[in-house]
Amino acid sequence: MSVRRSTTLALAALTATGLLTACGATGSAADPAAPEGHKDGGVNIGPDQDRIRGEKAAAAADLVPEAVRKRGTLRIGASADASPPLGFYATDDRTRIGSEIDIATLVADTLGLEPRFEEVSWENLFVGLDSSKFDAVLSNVTVTEERKEKYDFATYRLDNIAFEAKKGSGWKVKGPADVAGKKISVSSGTNQEKILVDWNEENVKAGREPVDITYFQKETDYYLALRSGRVDAHLGPSPNAAYHVATAGQSEIIGQLSGAGGDLQGKIAATTKKDSGLVKAYAAAIDHIIRNGSYGEVLKRWGLSGEAVERSEINPPGLPRPTG
Repeated sequence: MSVRRSTTLALAALTATGLLTACGATGSAADPAAPEGHKDGGVNIGPDQDRIRGEKAAAAADLVPEAVRKRGTLRIGASADASPPLGFYATDDRTRIGSEIDIATLVADTLGLEPRFEEVSWENLFVGLDSSKFDAVLSNVTVTEERKEKYDFATYRLDNIAFEAKKGSGWKVKGPADVAGKKISVSSGTNQEKILVDWNEENVKAGREPVDITYFQKETDYYLALRSGRVDAHLGPSPNAAYHVATAGQSEIIGQLSGAGGDLQGKIAATTKKDSGLVKAYAAAIDHIIRNGSYGEVLKRWGLSGEAVERSEINPPGLPRPTG
């Protein structure tokens, strides 16, 4: 079976079985007989994406700082990790595709700028913002109070996360007590890590067994660890977990929660260096594509309609700062 066909079938399975419960099971039904790169029926994962494009909106474009307008490009940082359906490589193994790339492209179009993407490691996304190498990062970045000290945010999607375990584990996660004594993997520097660390501290204070936290940065590594039983579960973004469950058929989602933890709904946002003058332009562009429907088309295409926002918020309440 081709890579394209297996991925399209996986997206169809997500829709049919409701695995994207935290993200919205609204992806298109797939055509399993469609050839590689086909654009009709299902989701196209070929290099010729035929992306939904936008047009310049003067009201939003006028908010872009003059230096960026004169340059004519929007330099966008994106994570190089394969993370479908958010960001991954097409069937040519070179072209980057996914929902985050599509939304970033729409934002750039709306601002009258040419999008210029650069894929780097997760930590280098923020290094790129700090050094002004990037004008923006649209790569599943959650708003946190700590990050708000250095960056400005314009939200464009809800943030939900999930615990993924080996199929048939017979185990459910609803709160800290459920992970006591378990070996859980997570990616470092993420809000998922922050939540897991906080849960571990709560368990220790309550006299429960600590969580054995293991770190993996590549999906292939923690999927292998799950399959071999070296970890009990992995905590990561809900869209990625649901996609992997449907694709591999060897794991299951055993718990979901907001990416902000507690009672606060996490938000994913376009991220820019603090006081760069760009955040209002991003928010205006996102509001524009929400109103004209192109935003909804992109989310529907990738099975993420349930994570849609009604409007973009600038620097909303985020994941709380570490305590203690």
